[in-house]
Amino acid sequence: MDVSRIRVLRGPNLWSRHTAIQAVVECAEDERDIRRLPGLEHRLRAALPALGPWRAEALASHVSLAHVLELVTLSLQAQAGCPVTFSRTAPTPEEGVYQVVVGYTEESVGRRALEAAQQLIAAIVADQAFEVEGVLAELRELDEDVRLGPSTGCIVEAAQARGIPWRRLTQGSLVQLGWGSRQRRIWAAEIDSTSAVAESIAQDKDLTKQLLAAAGVPVPIGRPVASMDEARQVVAEIGWPVVVKPRDGNQGKGVTVNIVSDEHLVLAFNVAAEHGEVMVERYLPGHDFRLLVVGDKLVAAARRDPPHVVGDGVHTVRQLVDKVNEDPRRGEGHATSLTKIRFDDIAVARLSVQGLTPDAVPAAGQRVVLRNNANLSTGGTATDVTDEVHPEVAARAIAAAQCIGLHICGVDVLAESVHRPLEVQGGGIVEVNAAPGLRMHLTPSYGKGRPVGEAVIQTMFGPGEDGRIPVVAVTGTNGKTTTARLTAHLLAASGLRVGMTNTDGVYVNGRQIDSGDCSGPKSARNVLLNPDVDAAVLETARGGILREGLGFDRCSTAVVTNLGAGDHLGLNYITTVEDLAVLKRVIVMNVADRGHAVLNAADPIVAAMAPKCPGGVIFFALDPHNPVLAAHRAQGKRVLTVDGDAIVASEGSWRERLPLRDIPLTRQGSIGFQVDNAMAAIGAAWSEGLAWDAIRGGLASFTNDADNAPGRFNVMDHHGATVIADYGHNPDAMRALVAAVQRMPARRRVVVISGAGDRRDEDIREQTAILGDVFDDFILYQDACQRGRADGEVLRLLREGLSKAQRAQHVEDVTGEFQAIDIGLARLTAGDLCLVLVDQVDEALAYLRARCAAR
Repeated sequence: MDVSRIRVLRGPNLWSRHTAIQAVVECAEDERDIRRLPGLEHRLRAALPALGPWRAEALASHVSLAHVLELVTLSLQAQAGCPVTFSRTAPTPEEGVYQVVVGYTEESVGRRALEAAQQLIAAIVADQAFEVEGVLAELRELDEDVRLGPSTGCIVEAAQARGIPWRRLTQGSLVQLGWGSRQRRIWAAEIDSTSAVAESIAQDKDLTKQLLAAAGVPVPIGRPVASMDEARQVVAEIGWPVVVKPRDGNQGKGVTVNIVSDEHLVLAFNVAAEHGEVMVERYLPGHDFRLLVVGDKLVAAARRDPPHVVGDGVHTVRQLVDKVNEDPRRGEGHATSLTKIRFDDIAVARLSVQGLTPDAVPAAGQRVVLRNNANLSTGGTATDVTDEVHPEVAARAIAAAQCIGLHICGVDVLAESVHRPLEVQGGGIVEVNAAPGLRMHLTPSYGKGRPVGEAVIQTMFGPGEDGRIPVVAVTGTNGKTTTARLTAHLLAASGLRVGMTNTDGVYVNGRQIDSGDCSGPKSARNVLLNPDVDAAVLETARGGILREGLGFDRCSTAVVTNLGAGDHLGLNYITTVEDLAVLKRVIVMNVADRGHAVLNAADPIVAAMAPKCPGGVIFFALDPHNPVLAAHRAQGKRVLTVDGDAIVASEGSWRERLPLRDIPLTRQGSIGFQVDNAMAAIGAAWSEGLAWDAIRGGLASFTNDADNAPGRFNVMDHHGATVIADYGHNPDAMRALVAAVQRMPARRRVVVISGAGDRRDEDIREQTAILGDVFDDFILYQDACQRGRADGEVLRLLREGLSKAQRAQHVEDVTGEFQAIDIGLARLTAGDLCLVLVDQVDEALAYLRARCAAR
């Protein structure tokens, strides 16, 4: 079994709406049916008892090792605790070659599971031992290391539940919620609107106390100290017991409470000093409470109890701690609901205060405290008390958070209870914490969890807001880039700052920020990351969908211009137009419920995508009598068509006319494929709710020149001859160009053309076969890059396409695009027409404009 071409599908893709690992698997003849490998299934299920049943489609066509790889990869992730359920194995046109697709929740875990599955299968085939439990432990540990922690995770889950898109910006806890200008960011339990000043104040425990005291919030007395002598002086002033902690600390690190002896003070001072400057303050008796304030509300409260064990009269303290740490809820870090109890110097010192040692055997029922501070990160437990908090206590906590300026604030309170005001019982607020841990409120040791993630999202996003901007995805065989550019122009005309990706580059608010073919998911994600983007128009090519999936979870509008046989068929197992349609309809299947798919009713394969759209459908076609369009219109749904000299939008009895004379792109309606492109863009603008006056203005101001639509039927004049530059490079594009050119008067027609070497032989031949009945002179050119073809091979195929041409009179072979352009222009006289099918779009257009401008 050979596994190759492993791809990580990070967005909706050909197979699923969810993330997945895809691999191409080649099986030898005896590996295509595991019945030919005696005992393999028995050994496999013995090694992996939790392996599920074979999928029905596998049983129908025999279970191959590719199917085994699929199921083992899925099973390993599931047993490691990853919630993955999707997998599929599909045969390819190549005998014994399969595409295996398995979902994942964490990319690195999915990759490792696939690798481990290969290793396990190899061992089973060879009848060798394999340590399954070791792999599962490795996957669990890897998953815990890379997945979002509980605080960040609960906020992201709340965002997902509300339909807010999210993207992890680092391997840590920095996450973007929403897109473009509507995005927000969190870093664990801290939001982007919280100032660095507020965070710095919260880190400085002494400054925090000063500000809270000035605001009338009760706090314990004490101050920073620089030495043990100064610490003893503070103790002499305020009396025992005291608390020693770092002035700038978090997660309970270096904190020791309820210190009642000089010996314990020395130990606590040294521990705190490891974390920076030290503070000594009055110990407030009572319980340790954590109150969580989000925005202007108290949303959760928990009583935190210090790490402790209860004696049984048999086991030592150390043994009791080991037993408690066996609780599966306790882990080493913060990913689990509880943390293991530490047995360190602080714990030993606390035992000595109780007259115990680690090897002492406490009496049955005796409560042994290992630490006085109750942070979960040091092994403490939490009990939910949210419903018990007195309104005055809640008011003090909210005042403390707002005094410091924290939007999410963990307020630490020491008091006998939260049932009564702090002032009445001598309690106080000892700390406020930026980016507080949320797990104690999500999964408390006792009591019910609180929806704190939802509270954070409600603070960041107003009612009904989902952080999304309009996203228009455009795909098809021809017209994609022109449609994308015109759509972006229409959105900009309505006052939006538009981010656009296409095969020419990435543009934000009219400025190009990247060049080259940027029609893939990476460029789409970059646009959605940009805070200056109010709407996005994303040309979505087949290659990017195959390689990585979509760069977004869903779009508000999907436009499919048309589908033709020349669009890279034969690559990546996309062998037919029907295969291509299944791939490109991915954008249609991921339209928002309230969005629309804008589909070409004149293309049966495109029109057939309509039932797959979760939202509405807008059909367009030149022919108002097109049966698909007519049926849609009869149902009162949205359609676009041409009626006489105007494009007409209609829905039910409502109609809007857009005269073709006011749409320069169409050249008075004479260029049919540009009318199609205009209708597709109008449909997208209609879907996005643009005002019709803005649409009219945008259509009128969009000119089809090399600046607005480079390489898309750019018309120039050369000494009285018409020169057209176009990037058409497949048979369907040739047919559309021929239809347009035949409507333009010309004494003689010249074409300058090459062929893309990565297309099928028949597609290259067909291009010149189509042009051969319309053009008189052919200048065939070859560039240095032949995309895998031998020297002269493309030229030979182009000539073969002309073998039955009825009109072609002159055929000439040239090396180099600019040389071919020069020869083509040299053959022109006034009244002629020259179609230049450019390859290097920007460079060739610049060259043509310079030549046409020369007099």
